[in-house]
Amino acid sequence: MEPISPHASWPAISLSEANRLLTAPGMPLEIEEMDIRGVRLKVWKHAPKNLREVFLQGRQHGEKIFLVYEDERIDFESFAKASIHLAQHLKQLGVRPGDRVALAMRNLPQWPVSFFATLLLGAISVPLNAWWTGRELHYALEDSGARVLIVDPERQDRIAPWRDQLAALDHVLIGLDEILGPSQAWSTLEDLSCPDNPIDPEDDATIFYTSGTTGHPKGALGTHRNTINTVWSSAHLAARNFLRRGQTPPLPDPAAPQRANLLSVPFFHVTGCQAILCPSLFVGTKIVMMHKWDAERAMQLIERERVTGAGGVPTIAWQLLEHPQRHRYDLSSLELVSYGGAPAAAELVRQIRGQWPHAIAGTGWGMTETSATFTHHSAEDYETHPDSCGPALPNGELKVCDDAGNPLPSGSVGELWARGPNVVKGYWHKPEVTAETFVDGWVKTGDLAKLDDEGFCTIVDRKKDILIRGGENIYCIEVESALYEHPAIMDAAVIGRPHRILGEEPVALVHCKPGSTVSEEALKTWVAERLAAFKVPVLICFEPETLPRNANGKIIKTQLRERFAAD
Repeated sequence: MEPISPHASWPAISLSEANRLLTAPGMPLEIEEMDIRGVRLKVWKHAPKNLREVFLQGRQHGEKIFLVYEDERIDFESFAKASIHLAQHLKQLGVRPGDRVALAMRNLPQWPVSFFATLLLGAISVPLNAWWTGRELHYALEDSGARVLIVDPERQDRIAPWRDQLAALDHVLIGLDEILGPSQAWSTLEDLSCPDNPIDPEDDATIFYTSGTTGHPKGALGTHRNTINTVWSSAHLAARNFLRRGQTPPLPDPAAPQRANLLSVPFFHVTGCQAILCPSLFVGTKIVMMHKWDAERAMQLIERERVTGAGGVPTIAWQLLEHPQRHRYDLSSLELVSYGGAPAAAELVRQIRGQWPHAIAGTGWGMTETSATFTHHSAEDYETHPDSCGPALPNGELKVCDDAGNPLPSGSVGELWARGPNVVKGYWHKPEVTAETFVDGWVKTGDLAKLDDEGFCTIVDRKKDILIRGGENIYCIEVESALYEHPAIMDAAVIGRPHRILGEEPVALVHCKPGSTVSEEALKTWVAERLAAFKVPVLICFEPETLPRNANGKIIKTQLRERFAAD
């Protein structure tokens, strides 16, 4: 593979013209308009109608390897057999369309099997954060009303003390070996009929939980069309890059080596599930899973499996670039290093181009409520707009609004609003919060951003009180609530401290009640007993006075950040 060289004449055509050509009538990426829940939206005309069609297309890849986990290698046909077998088992347990099936496990081959088995029945898959504590898992299970929970042994141990409090939960399936046998034997499973009950594109498909300003996660209710939009749009970026250079996008080559993605983010995130798992199944890409993230192990797998795509969050790209043993491994198969989900330094794209001349860098922006990717760009577009997360998908819309919801002109900073067929229906059983966040098909993202005249989006800050640590959302109020539960704490505030690799990390400032004391380690342990480990503050500072507040009684975090930075 020749090094990628910049094109002096770039861009050959404008962004809008490239999108027009790609989505024109008769093209695979043709767009048509449709009324969805009373809103006129642009949809992919030739996309699959539901995720069962995505699954059946994936089965056509047959004996090609789909999932690699340690020494386990599962081909597409074996994966399909296992998924259908589990779907039929769930049906025997009484799972019907619209029922919720929760899924709590680390990245294992059984995860995508459980996800698609649920969808094949027309039921709703509820992926849960595998890093959550038992208390957090209990909340989501109770909130979703899940009838079935599929877990690995570690998550089973966490939820066991809460099991009796979950009246709707009829069945807990642990590990799936008793139902499917070990993954190496899935090819020998009986070839059962795939469920064929009708599934409409607007039928409910997923509930992904995202942290909320109330301190409890909110379940984003997504449809089959929401995820399919991400599957179909995955073909758009590469084609757009060719057109921007004045080149014709190449036709798919069935004889070309199989592409492979290193999965270094969890399946329970929309990035891992909707932006990686589902498109990979559809087009026949191999997914190489890791037991846990380790940069040197990642390089070993890139070399062994000839991985073509890697990334996830900027943290991972930095660790690969700066690892002292990188020279020992052949990483020449890498063609794309892409990331999102956290702030990325503009220097990162230049480092990737400089150190891996055969690969291009890519980034994007999305959120749980947009079913993963909403903006994206790579190659020359990213190199010339390194601070931007790219333009919207051609069937998506972005606008920047003031506090009253009025659109602002190009270059102005305001709250980013997004609309498209990948925006979820709303929050599960939370009508008031749904009405506040979703307006006429638009989702109010809570991000402060600006748009240039071409449509390139740059995230400036976050309107919501949230920080992102290595791609994981941390709502400050959730951590603060845990701190306030401690009997010694009178005041608590959580802010983000910049971190070059992780983007930022949580720091707490607390003030104790008169006559009360507690150590930093004791407070960290207290939080760790209530929240996932990534939410625990890395530093807790004890303030001698109550924290500064405004006239409304709210803690003034801008002053705390300034003071902390100065110290």
